[in-house]
Amino acid sequence: MRLSQYFMPILRDDPKEAEIVSHKLMLRTGMIRQEAAGSYSWLPMGFRVLKKIEQIVREEQNRAGAIEVLMPTIQPADLWRKSGRYDAYGK
Repeated sequence: MRLSQYFMPILRDDPKEAEIVSHKLMLRTGMIRQEAAGSYSWLPMGFRVLKKIEQIVREEQNRAGAIEVLMPTIQPADLWRKSGRYDAYGK
């Protein structure tokens, strides 16, 4: 697929909720989109970058003799309460 056919909603201004430079760049360049507090969707270009990073890390782990694991994405609510995001989630 050609780059011109990708879904990449580009933002001209920095999103007000983003404070970290990398977060601003990922939102502005259409790599990710925030769905709820602390929850993001990977858009096509961002997902492609993520997969490339995973591939590089996996190759280095294999070279070092490490074993890959997969952790759960569902976390205890206490973690979200401590961070102050529990009540904001889904808004």
